[in-house]
Amino acid sequence: MKMVYFFDEGDGKNKKLLGGKGAGLCEMTQLKLPVPQGFTITTDVCKLYYQNNKTVPRDLWTQVKKNITKLEKIAKKKWNSSENPLLVSVRSGAALSMPGMMDTILNLGLNDITVEALSKKTNNPRFAWDSYRRFVQLFGKVVFGVDDKKFDHILESAKKAQGVTADSDLNEQSLRSVVSQYKQVCQTHTGKPFPTHPDEQLQLAVMAVFNSWMGERAIVYREKNHITKDIADGTAVNVVAMVFGNMGNDSATGVVFTRNPGDGSNHIFGDYLVNAQGEDVVAGVRTPKPVDEMKLEMPKSYELLSNTCKKLEKHYREPQDIEFTVEQGKFYLLQTRSAKMNAAGMIKSSVDMVKEKLINKDRALLRLNADQLEQLLHKTIDYEKAKQFTKVVKGIAASPGAASGVAVFDVKRAVAMGENGAKVILVREETKPEDVPAFFASVGILTSRGGKTSHAAVVARGMGKPCIVGCADLKISPETKQAIVGNITIHEGDAITIDGSQGDVYTGEVPTIEPKITDDFRTILDWAQKTKTIGIRANADTPDGAELARKYGAQGIGLCRTERMFNASDRLGLFVKLIMAKSLEERKEHLTKLQELQKSDFIQILKAMEGYKVTIRLLDPPLHEFLPNPEELINKIHKMERSGGSPDMEEAKTYLARAKELAEINPMMGHRGVRVGITYPEIYEMQIRAVFEAAADLAKQKVNAFPQIMIPQVGSIAELNHIKSIYDRVKSEVESKHGLKLKISFGTMLEVVRGCLTSHELANTAEFFSFGTNDLTQAVFSFSREDAEGKFLPEYIDKEILERNPFQTLDVNGVGSLVKLAIANGKTVKPGIEVGVCGEHGGDPNSIKFFHNAGVSYVSASPHRIPISIVAAAQSKLLQKSAPKKITKKKVKKPKKAAKKSKKRR
Repeated sequence: MKMVYFFDEGDGKNKKLLGGKGAGLCEMTQLKLPVPQGFTITTDVCKLYYQNNKTVPRDLWTQVKKNITKLEKIAKKKWNSSENPLLVSVRSGAALSMPGMMDTILNLGLNDITVEALSKKTNNPRFAWDSYRRFVQLFGKVVFGVDDKKFDHILESAKKAQGVTADSDLNEQSLRSVVSQYKQVCQTHTGKPFPTHPDEQLQLAVMAVFNSWMGERAIVYREKNHITKDIADGTAVNVVAMVFGNMGNDSATGVVFTRNPGDGSNHIFGDYLVNAQGEDVVAGVRTPKPVDEMKLEMPKSYELLSNTCKKLEKHYREPQDIEFTVEQGKFYLLQTRSAKMNAAGMIKSSVDMVKEKLINKDRALLRLNADQLEQLLHKTIDYEKAKQFTKVVKGIAASPGAASGVAVFDVKRAVAMGENGAKVILVREETKPEDVPAFFASVGILTSRGGKTSHAAVVARGMGKPCIVGCADLKISPETKQAIVGNITIHEGDAITIDGSQGDVYTGEVPTIEPKITDDFRTILDWAQKTKTIGIRANADTPDGAELARKYGAQGIGLCRTERMFNASDRLGLFVKLIMAKSLEERKEHLTKLQELQKSDFIQILKAMEGYKVTIRLLDPPLHEFLPNPEELINKIHKMERSGGSPDMEEAKTYLARAKELAEINPMMGHRGVRVGITYPEIYEMQIRAVFEAAADLAKQKVNAFPQIMIPQVGSIAELNHIKSIYDRVKSEVESKHGLKLKISFGTMLEVVRGCLTSHELANTAEFFSFGTNDLTQAVFSFSREDAEGKFLPEYIDKEILERNPFQTLDVNGVGSLVKLAIANGKTVKPGIEVGVCGEHGGDPNSIKFFHNAGVSYVSASPHRIPISIVAAAQSKLLQKSAPKKITKKKVKKPKKAAKKSKKRR
């Protein structure tokens, strides 16, 4: 088995085997670009490492040694040499880019002998010892798990003793002392001397990179970004000959994007540092310079960088994220990968690259991350009202959007508070990969160090969270949990607002304004609308919701939940009185008032969605959900009894008795939906009549309204026919009353398993189906969403019992099989029956791909997910179009006569 590929022999398109970084290095090597040479240990080895109880295959090191020998010849340096030592970096690289999630070690191969050799060879002892201290720190942290703070304390003490502020100002003597202390820290931590032979260093480093694949931050990142095993399974390890950006003022290192990842504009964007190594830029320990300044400081290197950016973008047809080093004036490329951009950047670059004829419209749509588009709907600062607030400091705008929350300086506290519903702004000097769990729990990130390509900036941008970095004037003290700028002190728990678009930090909660859809975004949505074949409707219960959905491109409403209307403040009391009524006459009195209110709602919603279908679901939840909570009522009664009684006590007792009467052991499967419509037919009759009356009024106003009536929780044709008889009677009465013929479709939700299994029966009555995939998922899995997500579902995903949360992405094998069966059976009776999906899965791109292939007519999503659904639907169509068609071989039957002759011959 080939486990190691030198860069000149690896397939640059095979990211699953070589990882994105390894594949990029192989591709660039074969493009004759200036890449330091090296080799890649494949992701297959990582998988074997975990299968064999964290043991690498026996002959791996033989293959590694063979490639080290090849590297020695090309570099003209020797492994563990006392004259001209070969040093390498060891870097991770999964199939999908995971910035900052796994580990890197630089300057591997240094020891007390090779550091002296490097000093003599370069005639730069300070550089050699600076490289050594970096190596020991990275190795100690990554391989041994030493707390970074122990190294930081030693380094700060050395700078203080020498009277300097920057790491780059430390002299050789100070660095020698730092290295000695660093090695002692490692020895105290492990109980063993620091490893000196490069072979041992390399073996430990490779296994540490493999271990980082299952590190907490990498696991969390994969979970949050839905990176499953079929997308990326294990990390590769890249061993690359070192080139040095810390060899003096003619050396530098940097990270650039070929286009601005924040707004997509077509110019080089990034940072660089003179006399530094790559970790300095990424970690944000020094605030770097904008790459534009390189034109003046290093013009030849900048020209090479600019030409390289153009060449790579043209080759990959995708904006690139490039890491480079300049070693004493010589330019090197360390990696390239597709740039992670926020939604605004992706949209603009997609449209621009089509205009530049770099890609076509299909590729422009396919390169988008549909889920990411929600970022474009983020609120921004209301700058007029912001004048009333104190602007305390300005930093580097790293990820757009505005966020208000309480300042929190501790990672664990931020996670705990965020998970409990608090809006948290994570405030740190700089962030490190292990801080990532706090990113997910926070609404925004603020750091005092770092640049636009620092860890905080890259990760926040990928998540679509507002972020400000490099606030150098902000003195952050995690120990005292406060940040000071001038005479203003921000304490933990204080409300602040960050503007990730401008880089400004305010005290208090600054008002925000709703986002606007840009011309480029409209262009993308227009391309997607013309490409997709599946319809996109909205889940909307109010006129405002309907208008917003239409603005975002919805072509109808797939779910209008009438119970949401009963929850409005002006009618909840009326509906409660309806439930408490003791006679049919009393109930009808309340229903008459409710009918007018519902009719008014329907008129407004149908007007807002004029020209498109609006599917109105009749009452779904059980009646007891509209009554006060029994426990709250009991407490209220006890309190009144203790205070000597109250005129309201009898009413409270009456409510309690009715609540207990309606209470159910399992409400999800209890007296709800069509069952309420059958036992209290007057409620469904009122709602049906309100829809018909609204349609009649609109018809007279010449408004093109297309309401549909949908019955929830149907499990049998008998249930559906029972409600259909009410529908038919009301239809006849309203049409007769107004002298009109009204076309209002009658259909059912498929959310009960029996309903799906008997869809061929339901299709005799129903004119359309709509899958309620939320309830259907609960029914198929036999657990409630609230209990599952709050208790055991995260553990199921951690232990890989489930690959994804089935309430977010449809369970294709279980629920999906039922959906396909129900559609196929229904179409045997009504081939053209309309089939929709109104569960939350209608806004999930992965689920939409399944629905497209399953023959669903439309999906329905919440208004803010409409653009996501439109783009995902277009992508589904394009992927189906590009998928290889199955070739079925036709069996050739021999003529009967020939067969007989053959038999006679035998």
